[in-house]
Amino acid sequence: MEWIDRMNAAMDYLEEHLTDKIDVSELARIACCSSFHFQRMFSYMAGVPLGEYVRRRRMTRAAEDLCNGARVTDVAARYGYDSPTAFNRAFQSVHGVPPSKACSATLQAYTPIRFSLAVTGGAPLAYRMEALDAFSIAGYAAPIGKTLAENFRAVPALWERMAREEALPGILRMQTGPLPGLLGASRETGEGWQYMIGVCAEEAGEGMALWRVPACHWAVFSGQGAMPTAIQEVERRAVLEWLPASGYEYANAPDIEAYLVPEPENAAFEVWLPVVRP
Repeated sequence: MEWIDRMNAAMDYLEEHLTDKIDVSELARIACCSSFHFQRMFSYMAGVPLGEYVRRRRMTRAAEDLCNGARVTDVAARYGYDSPTAFNRAFQSVHGVPPSKACSATLQAYTPIRFSLAVTGGAPLAYRMEALDAFSIAGYAAPIGKTLAENFRAVPALWERMAREEALPGILRMQTGPLPGLLGASRETGEGWQYMIGVCAEEAGEGMALWRVPACHWAVFSGQGAMPTAIQEVERRAVLEWLPASGYEYANAPDIEAYLVPEPENAAFEVWLPVVRP
């Protein structure tokens, strides 16, 4: 598939720049998607966050350099570490030994990732296609960093704060647009990633944000179960199983979660994935 070829081209770029500061936006540009979608796809496909993969690859290369006679201080600087102490911690976290023992210990080698289309599935994945005109989402938004690790910390914290402040019933009363239920929407801005808890509405209340969502085609996946495990599994299967075989790619629009029954132990939900034909 063409988008898998582009993901592999991004991996080639990363491999060529392991000694530089990794520019995620450039990786995303090569893969023809946003940095948010790139990191999300990478995490699901590789089974590890992008930042952790980069660290493992750098420490694999660092071990090779040390065994070829390079000095610890030189190798630390080569892979972007300001101090031998920080490099020592990173090296031990991957190899289990300090850099000084690299040539006499058993080391862990993490080879470069190559993506391919695998035969998966078997279990049904319920979905439908929707084409919507532009609409707006109003609600409470917050920055969630530029990595999935930051995302996973910030998003639950925002939901907990909204529940603690009893803001969710008031948000639901504002609903006027095409998507049902309470929404969780993610988007990328020039300053990082943002997440909103809101509803479809044309106007925002005091202290709220208003996001304009462009006209788009959507793949809508439905599910039910305990949160957040149930929705994360649907999202994972949508990206790993459905998207590669669908002929679609990510479109430039927010990812949206629609909570039809927002019960933590047995939620009914939909995942709205923005898609476009390449």
